[in-house]
Amino acid sequence: MTTGSSLLDISTAGGMLMLPIGLCSLALCMFVFERAMSLRKGRVIPRPFVKRFVSQMQAGELSRGEATRLCKENKSPVASVCSAAVRKWGQPAQVIEAAIADEGERVGNRLRRYIRMFNGISTITPLLGLLGTVIGMIRAFNAIVTTGAMGKPELLAAGISQALITTAAGLCVAIPALIAYLYFTSRVDRLLMEMDTIGQKMVDSISLEARKRSEKRRVVKQPAKRAA
Repeated sequence: MTTGSSLLDISTAGGMLMLPIGLCSLALCMFVFERAMSLRKGRVIPRPFVKRFVSQMQAGELSRGEATRLCKENKSPVASVCSAAVRKWGQPAQVIEAAIADEGERVGNRLRRYIRMFNGISTITPLLGLLGTVIGMIRAFNAIVTTGAMGKPELLAAGISQALITTAAGLCVAIPALIAYLYFTSRVDRLLMEMDTIGQKMVDSISLEARKRSEKRRVVKQPAKRAA
């Protein structure tokens, strides 16, 4: 194999196992692009929606119906979590927290879609490469027996070189796949933590205890206005 060998030549020299490794590489590129688009922070946690929704909820400017409508209109993952909290409007804090946790788990499962594929690709491709190398080494040593290549080191070296191509190809796919897995897993965890923080603000705004405190403040303010 010459220094100027093309990628196609190298792939062909690697044997049939280069095909599944190539398919894994293609799948990796597709899933990385899909997850990169789907896990954009602006798509998962739209800042304008969160800022407006949380501030209005904390100020008591939204009714249950208005809050539900805003969540349905936004349709983002964080809006889904907020909607789960709104459905428990006026109930004890523990009930709302449980609803947020349940919806957060469902949202997390959707956000983690395809991420396991990265882990699978990073595990499978080195094994495919190793299998290709083993097969190539078997062929190389068979060549020694059948053609007497022991006295021709260039023939033996060529066979071993071709055998190692699949291992190199498998690692070239596995390493980026593992990096993608770690990156997107960490990204999902950060997004879920931020959604949990937003959910806690919802609990503090719409729970039974919060509504009671709000009503008490209004009752105290009304006599003060009359006295004035």
